[in-house]
Amino acid sequence: MVFVSTYDSPLGEIFLASNKQKLVGLYFVGQKYFARSLPSTRIEKEIDILTQTKRWLEDYFLGKNQKYTCDLELQATSFCLSVWQALQRISYGEVCTYGEIAQYLAKQTGRKIAPRAVGAAVGKNPISIIIPCHRVVATNGLGGYAGGLEKKKALLKLEGADIVSLESC
Repeated sequence: MVFVSTYDSPLGEIFLASNKQKLVGLYFVGQKYFARSLPSTRIEKEIDILTQTKRWLEDYFLGKNQKYTCDLELQATSFCLSVWQALQRISYGEVCTYGEIAQYLAKQTGRKIAPRAVGAAVGKNPISIIIPCHRVVATNGLGGYAGGLEKKKALLKLEGADIVSLESC
């Protein structure tokens, strides 16, 4: 059973989903892969974890740098999970390239990892902003973002990341 709610952010409506104990989804409405991994049966109900996540989002959009403290539940391949775990290591206001994440994971696993594979996994992240996929950039510029490039720019700007140099690539 999935409980859902929406949050009106400065960048547009955000859709939240929980299995009651853990957050399972946070998407900009209409983004690529929107709620793809969620069951079609959903209950619109404001439950504690969704309320807590909305409070976290309010603080985030006010420019407050804080860790998300509610539990997340992620279901995906082990590769996607390892990429999403690596994303959570990127500090607020910092950026990292797909290639750097590939190198990091290669060191962890002893296997060669392609930056394109990292990019595919990043794009399927079901918990945007909290798992900061917007902080991953291409070596030649901003790269893509499932929520849209303008949202990625706005999120990075909010965090104080240097996007001017990335935009000129």
